[in-house]
Amino acid sequence: MRYLLAMIILLVQSLFFAAAKPLDYYFSDSITFNQNIAKPSDVLGYEVGQWHVRHDQLVQYLKVLAQQSERINIETIGYSHEQRPLILLTISNKSQLDNIESIRKQHLARLNDSSKDSSGPAVLWMGYSVHGNEPSGSNAAMLVAYYLAAAQGAEIDHLLDNTIILLDPSLNPDGLARFAQWANSNRGMTLSSDPQHREHVETWPSGRTNHYLFDLNRDWLLLQHPESRARIAKFHDWKPNVLTDFHEMGPNSSYFFQPGIPSRTHPLTPDENVKLTDMLANFHAKALDDEKQLYFTQESFDDFYYGKGSTYPDINGSVGILFEQASSRGHVQETINGTLHFAQTIKNQLTTSLSTFSGVVKHKAQLLNYQQKFYGEANKLAAKEDFAGYLVAADGDQQKFFAFLELLKQHQIDAYPLTSDYKSFKAGDVFIPFEQPQYRLVKAAFSEQKNFKDNTFYDVSGWTLPHAFNLPFESVKSTRALKLGADVWREPSARQQSELANGYAFAFAWQQFNAPKMLNFLLKNGIEARVALEAFSAKTTVGIHKFKAGSIVIPAGLQRNEKWLEILNQAQSKFNVGISSIQSGLTSDGIDLGSRFMRPVKSPKVLLVGGEGVSQYELGEMWYHLDRHIELAPSIVEQTRLSQVSLGEYSHIILVDGNYSELTEQLNNKLRSWVKEGGVIWGHKRGAKWLVDNQLLKAQTISRQEMSEQFDTKQLSYKDRDHLSAKQRIAGAIFATKMDLSHPLSFGLQRELLPVFKNSTWLLKPTEQPFLTVGRYLDKPQLAGYAAPENVVKIANNASVIAHRLGQGSVIAMTDNPVFRGYWYGTSRVVTNTLFFGRLLTEQGR
Repeated sequence: MRYLLAMIILLVQSLFFAAAKPLDYYFSDSITFNQNIAKPSDVLGYEVGQWHVRHDQLVQYLKVLAQQSERINIETIGYSHEQRPLILLTISNKSQLDNIESIRKQHLARLNDSSKDSSGPAVLWMGYSVHGNEPSGSNAAMLVAYYLAAAQGAEIDHLLDNTIILLDPSLNPDGLARFAQWANSNRGMTLSSDPQHREHVETWPSGRTNHYLFDLNRDWLLLQHPESRARIAKFHDWKPNVLTDFHEMGPNSSYFFQPGIPSRTHPLTPDENVKLTDMLANFHAKALDDEKQLYFTQESFDDFYYGKGSTYPDINGSVGILFEQASSRGHVQETINGTLHFAQTIKNQLTTSLSTFSGVVKHKAQLLNYQQKFYGEANKLAAKEDFAGYLVAADGDQQKFFAFLELLKQHQIDAYPLTSDYKSFKAGDVFIPFEQPQYRLVKAAFSEQKNFKDNTFYDVSGWTLPHAFNLPFESVKSTRALKLGADVWREPSARQQSELANGYAFAFAWQQFNAPKMLNFLLKNGIEARVALEAFSAKTTVGIHKFKAGSIVIPAGLQRNEKWLEILNQAQSKFNVGISSIQSGLTSDGIDLGSRFMRPVKSPKVLLVGGEGVSQYELGEMWYHLDRHIELAPSIVEQTRLSQVSLGEYSHIILVDGNYSELTEQLNNKLRSWVKEGGVIWGHKRGAKWLVDNQLLKAQTISRQEMSEQFDTKQLSYKDRDHLSAKQRIAGAIFATKMDLSHPLSFGLQRELLPVFKNSTWLLKPTEQPFLTVGRYLDKPQLAGYAAPENVVKIANNASVIAHRLGQGSVIAMTDNPVFRGYWYGTSRVVTNTLFFGRLLTEQGR
């Protein structure tokens, strides 16, 4: 019996560990290791690739390495949204680690002084798995760290003598943890390679994204998340010569490394950068040749958008390199190239990590010289420009303005405050000069280029930062007429707010970005508030003050909370939005405080529809906006559960971009009844399309098919298909709309012009009925980024926002995503206004 039991155990183990690969599978027999340094299996309890490593296990192992090896320093540079540590290893020989701060300063000093020789170690940043469900990178990071900590011999000594290696083992800890849980939970003792097996088909949302369902590989420029902000701070502390970015792609592919398609490199990236990338590619090719692994280069991927991990370095004097490994999306999967094991995907990532080391050491001098030249020639290139830089206006919203400038500051872009007015710009606005080390990044961040050598884009083609923040800006030919502060802009301390005492009423403007967050705070604390639908002037403790439409009024006589005045003082201090004390209900101009145009506002309760079919990115962006910028917790409900929910509990329902075809006719009727009884429903992109298709929104549309069919295809050959596809789509460009500033959905906007981000060709037509079209595209709407002329003409003068009453409720639709990637502060105001003022619409749709 005991013998039989032992045999059963051995059989189970043989099946269970069939995919396990020992250390000698990953490393050549020629490499010897220090046996006093723990192998991954010593800490994990299993071989690398046998299970998907959890983030906590990854951190645990790397901490053990740092304790055991004199070659490694480890630090926590921040925390993810879910409070997982963002760790960074600094790896070199002991002598250099002992003097690491001095070496760092010397490395940076060379960039600002071309007279200094370009000797010293090269700096590499090795970054893994920014997409959590592309885990081969983070699993390979353990092996890379082990090699650097424990390998022995002349080769590793030469590497460590000539480099400082910054190893970021998990660019997205929350996503990695989510996917590891998925893959491990669905793994059997006998592995299934069937692509249809649950292990290989994640449910919504996938582990690709971070906590708020953002793609962190699009956040390097936008810096909306703690993972990105921590990384960029360290990036600029070091300014590495090379940064690697390890990804995965579809299982039926092979292995990709840059350079990508040559014509799809951003024009601001120096040609020498591409040559250096190509030079390093020879090392990757040889290493993969030796392993008899399939690979490709110079196709599929571009190097254009500077917000990605492999491209952000290119505009900052580094060489960014993208690696893409065919994914097993689990532990083993059948592909067109045979059975793909997780261990093989890890090994390929290890192989190209080591080949990167070889290439950098071999060409260290060229990499150091290139980076020094990149920064050394910045001012010379700036002097050749037709203008000196950009003026940017606060436009009445200091909080949004400061958020914009703080973003630039994190990218080490210098801005100088105006000390006196200049044309339409006011003292306190800023000038951003070209002549500074970040000249190229300034040019990229403000670019309004519309056409390029190759108009095919893997990602967005326009990302002009001041447009995203809806801030007026213009180029300036010369600084001679400008009066500027001597020091670069620094965010001032919060202004001390005056203590509020007794008054007839209190009011604050809606223009400040924090005003909605403050209003929601007040409403949740029982404060009764009104919104002024028209402007008025009133006597305050500091004289007559003009309040614009959208201002929030808090009548003293309506308050029931005994601590209401204390709450007001707390609010204006917390949110840095000034509150005025009004002395009388009789105004000197405009509506009085008891007017019927002073309408009650209520705290919204939002249902955000999610689940399979809904874009996890756009749902995450909306969730992030509501949570971060309004401090409002939406109830996220999957489509499959919506029929079980009592809709009467909610004031608002939001449909982001997605496929809502699974919603039943019975549920459609339920939603329509909910709106007619007083609910407010918002939809954008395909969410708006659903509102039209189900006759909640009284509007006509222009379909994607109609947009595509306007292109003549009669004379095209097979090779023209990619070019046609590039023309038919809008990969991501910026368009100008004109908003009706008198409409409640526009409250807080300072200008009729509102830039929007557009990555869809679906359109709403303006309504023939007056007062329903809140915003429409201009006659010449293209502001930045590529769009085919045929599409631009078709978009012109169509609707961007339509809103009307339906019964006692309201239906509001927008053609574009107002909270794209979290940094579109300008258009986000439209959806914010929907939450607080959506019930105030008066015009019924017919």
